[in-house]
Amino acid sequence: MTAQYAVAPPAPGTLGSDVPQRELLRYLDAMIRWKDQRRAELAVLDQAAMDLPTPQERAAVTPDVTLSMTLWQAVADRLELLLATWDSGRVGETERRRITTLVWGSLEQPGSRGVGQALAVSLPEACRLSDSLASSLRSRLRLDGADPDLAGRLRGLRQTVERIADQVALIPESRRASAAEMHRQLDARLDDVTERARRGADVGGLLGPLEAQAATAERDLIVAASARAHAKADHAQATREVAELAARGQAVRALAERARASVTPAPALGIPDVGALGPVPSEPGELTAYLGRLERVDRALTLAQTTYAAALARREDLSTRAAHLGDVLDGDAAASMAPLVEQTRALLEARPSDLTRVEALVQAQETFARTMGVPL
Repeated sequence: MTAQYAVAPPAPGTLGSDVPQRELLRYLDAMIRWKDQRRAELAVLDQAAMDLPTPQERAAVTPDVTLSMTLWQAVADRLELLLATWDSGRVGETERRRITTLVWGSLEQPGSRGVGQALAVSLPEACRLSDSLASSLRSRLRLDGADPDLAGRLRGLRQTVERIADQVALIPESRRASAAEMHRQLDARLDDVTERARRGADVGGLLGPLEAQAATAERDLIVAASARAHAKADHAQATREVAELAARGQAVRALAERARASVTPAPALGIPDVGALGPVPSEPGELTAYLGRLERVDRALTLAQTTYAAALARREDLSTRAAHLGDVLDGDAAASMAPLVEQTRALLEARPSDLTRVEALVQAQETFARTMGVPL
């Protein structure tokens, strides 16, 4: 049975570990389903937020809606690299280790170092935060229906509070007091609500605010943990970034090879090799400069990924448009266009496909269809 709402699957292995191929396949399949389901949920949440009656109410939920969409995009981008590395299962130990590096490495966006630390989280953390934010937004926007699953909501809250406890334990002891007190209060309030519910009391009015506060607390703790990781900016951190960029570079190269094999003209962007930067320096001044070069490699990889993915998306769009024309043209119109249809099909089946010629042929067929009064 399909879950009512998307719940991220548990991630396999650890950073750079070798995971059995079957386990990776299960995870990737589950992540594709999670991505698609969460995208549909976010569309509903965004519309519900825009439909709120007052500007104050809309302003109260907009930051979390925006963060939810940003997280989804970051996860979708990383999943694209995972699938490129997976290459329909043609993977050895090196590729399997590269996949777990991409899973557990940072999703930090280009140019975000030092300012956009909210996204410096791993793929599992981003998915978990997305689940938590979506649950909170559904409650605040009253999208769970008039007869919510009380036991399920209490169970979800307990899981959130336990995750908060895990995050609090990661804070250095000297700075843990306020977070520990916040967790204690949430835990006490949840115990109180659970006991009231056990006695048969109506706790609907208490659950929504508690869910929102717990989701916000978890989000803030994850972001704070990310900020602490950035503050260290030491040799180990730089070494990890090199490993992540190396894995991303290999994945983008696989994507580029697929694009060059599939379409012409194909993009001709260079894909940087982070290994060319040399070993990670230990001297603080040199390390700072090295991190700047890593950021430039990061931006170049993102640009290459976007460009090569766009070339493949263009071919897919032309293929879809050509197929649609085949569906709507019939009779004399289809007969008249048969030579162009056949040329288009042959070009799309060829590898690489000549997109310039395909686009010209598809546009000619669309123009003909409009002339014949065929709705597109």
